[in-house]
Amino acid sequence: MKRRRRRRRSHGVADQPESRLSMSSCSAPRLLLHLLLVSLLLASTCAAASSSATENAQYLSPKMARIQRHLDRLNKPALRTIQSVDGDTIDCVPRHQQHALDHPLLRNHKIQLAPPRKPASTSTSGTASAASSSNSTGARARRTAWQTWHHAGHCPRGTVPMRRTTADDVLRGRRSLFRFGRKRHRRDRAPRAANAPDVVTGNGHEHAIAYTAVGQQEVYGAKATINVWDPAIQESNGFSLSQLWLLSGSFNGSDLNSIEAGWQVSPELYGDSRPRLFTYWTSDAYEATGCYNALCPGFVQTSSRVAIGASISPVSSLAGEQYDMTLLVWKDPKLGNWWLSYGDGGASQLVGYWPAELFTHLSGHATMVEWGGEVVNTSPGGAHTATQMGSGRFAAEGFGRASYFRNLETVDAGNSLAPVSLDALQTLAEDGGCYDIRKAYDDRDGWGTHFYYGGPGHNPACP
Repeated sequence: MKRRRRRRRSHGVADQPESRLSMSSCSAPRLLLHLLLVSLLLASTCAAASSSATENAQYLSPKMARIQRHLDRLNKPALRTIQSVDGDTIDCVPRHQQHALDHPLLRNHKIQLAPPRKPASTSTSGTASAASSSNSTGARARRTAWQTWHHAGHCPRGTVPMRRTTADDVLRGRRSLFRFGRKRHRRDRAPRAANAPDVVTGNGHEHAIAYTAVGQQEVYGAKATINVWDPAIQESNGFSLSQLWLLSGSFNGSDLNSIEAGWQVSPELYGDSRPRLFTYWTSDAYEATGCYNALCPGFVQTSSRVAIGASISPVSSLAGEQYDMTLLVWKDPKLGNWWLSYGDGGASQLVGYWPAELFTHLSGHATMVEWGGEVVNTSPGGAHTATQMGSGRFAAEGFGRASYFRNLETVDAGNSLAPVSLDALQTLAEDGGCYDIRKAYDDRDGWGTHFYYGGPGHNPACP
């Protein structure tokens, strides 16, 4: 019995591993086959993804490489970088390394560091205006608009604040790198009457502007105070701006010279709907020269406090606080550069200048000044755009509701500011049912010659 027990015990022990081995040997090929199939599937998926990524990289890489090279030229190395609460990145670039000096005509240019002599005022309207704006209980109380990025920091002396341009900025415009930052120009410009204002018409551009008569006098500068709004823009490639123009030459050829400054809302250019300080220039009727802000070489910045292209805040509100900004552009009698000043009185800042070398006709003087608003109407869905100009309200609604330009002045050959007389000021609005303008004179509040302008765009009178 003992032997049998041993045999059974022995038999049982010998059987157990044999059974396990048999099961393992049976399932192992299945497991290996399963792993092989999974491996093959993963390999084919990765190969397909890799192939697709390679094809996309081959397609996008050259384009993105060109954009990056362009950005490297625009965005110079900074001594300090400021992240603004509005999302902008402001680079504090050494003044002598700014992109402006890359222009072929400025290779031997020395930055004008000595402040130019500002035009002297020949009227009391500016003083009265300043006093009125500081009185918050006045009938037309105004406050000064400034720049948002100041809440996050400042640039050290010897540097200039530059809004950093990104690849997204370039891609949004869907244009060639050559046209990036430039206005869309017309190839089919119609001849103009001798006294017609020189504005970019056609391609949907519409205006409500005031202007001086052509050839009435030689002009060496212009000044105005503009209140700032945040008009609604219907189309992603639309814009709304309020600015002053200094012009010489003609749209009838390709020799128009223009210097421009103001505020604009342009989702395509900036990626948002905030009003921003901007500049523009051209010496060939917007064909191949000039650009917005510092998106091409040309405009030389000198201020460490004002960033071209940066957002402005706060802004005006309907029946609420009115915020405005004062712009002065004038030609330095000594060196011939065209300077830009932002702000009024003791708070004004010299922003920088357009070097005389950039221009042909404006190397002497301007022949026309324009002030006012402009939008682009792409007729979405066959209807007029609902993009607003100014506050989006018509001129008749007046202070607190309509947008305004006040204290219009020009600079004469003696470097003196002279008020523009109401009779000398002409107005233009291509379609008064969409946007309009009304000029007036009021010395009571120190506004002098001024006008209200703007409109909502699409409405029953503007189908």
